[in-house]
Amino acid sequence: MQLSSDGHNAYLTAVEGAFGWNGVDFAMVVKLFGPGLETDRGYSPPTCTGMKKIWVMGKPVEKDISTSFIERQNLTMRMQMRRFTRLTNAFSKKVENHAYAVSLHFMHYNFCRPHQTLTKAAKGIHRTPAMAAGLTNRVWTVADIVALLDQKAAA
Repeated sequence: MQLSSDGHNAYLTAVEGAFGWNGVDFAMVVKLFGPGLETDRGYSPPTCTGMKKIWVMGKPVEKDISTSFIERQNLTMRMQMRRFTRLTNAFSKKVENHAYAVSLHFMHYNFCRPHQTLTKAAKGIHRTPAMAAGLTNRVWTVADIVALLDQKAAA
């Protein structure tokens, strides 16, 4: 398995703690920034002037060192879940409820929601990421997710 992260130093100890030293092919993408600008309209964030790929452990394949997929996933989550947008009252009072909401979002996103690019690749047959990964052979409904909860409650 290959793992890529941004340059946040906390990932160094977290990855080693989770996988052990050399237990995973791991590299970091470190973005380089220029100075921020002060304008009459307020603060402007710094401009990204480049990036470096830094080996950390294992044998990561350089062409596969990227944070694009997780950045896209984070954007999707922020856009589709109000609790991740700024200045909102749609928040969870308990961390447990927050975890449930995130879990439901990802379950629906991966099992119930056909994705356009996957459907197009399958010549018009609706496909979800879970189908593409071989985890299921059909598009699920919300009732299917609720049935999982009912099964767990019965056990």
